[in-house]
Amino acid sequence: MPKARILVKESRLQLIIERLCHQLIEEFGDFENVCLVGIQPRGVLFSDRLLLRLQHILPERQLTYGKLDITFYRDDFRTRTKPLTASTTEIDFLMEDKQVLLIDDVLYTGRTIQAALSALQHYGRPDKVHLVSLIDRRFNRHLPISADFIGYTVDSVDEAYVKVEWKELDGKDRILLYPVKT
Repeated sequence: MPKARILVKESRLQLIIERLCHQLIEEFGDFENVCLVGIQPRGVLFSDRLLLRLQHILPERQLTYGKLDITFYRDDFRTRTKPLTASTTEIDFLMEDKQVLLIDDVLYTGRTIQAALSALQHYGRPDKVHLVSLIDRRFNRHLPISADFIGYTVDSVDEAYVKVEWKELDGKDRILLYPVKT
């Protein structure tokens, strides 16, 4: 694996999460008709962090939160060399007429978000879906999808690979850029 360059260290990542939480509070106030939905697997690690911080900032509010698996909605589901492993979907509420904050760690081609939007339809018809992305690789989109709330923008060539590492899985919180996709 090529040597990665650290784009964001732990302390800055915490500031990015804090800023995003305050932007969400500015936009949605008390989260009255809002639900947060993290995309499995790695978007959930990011959404868990957002949820914890929002609960700390707004202790009087009970936030609606779910986790969405998109494995069988992906357009490359049958073209993979090895079988995909599905995660669990944990959504015990309807999204009918709600503002949905769809949360993922890296917005790259847009295909993950397209799959997530298809999967969301099984839980009602939201009033509006807002995309929250920790990383936006804005020059690499295959589909006309853009994030409403962005933590950090990475402009790099197509072959580069951005990885968000989380303490829970990887031992450290940081964002890395690999020069060639691995």
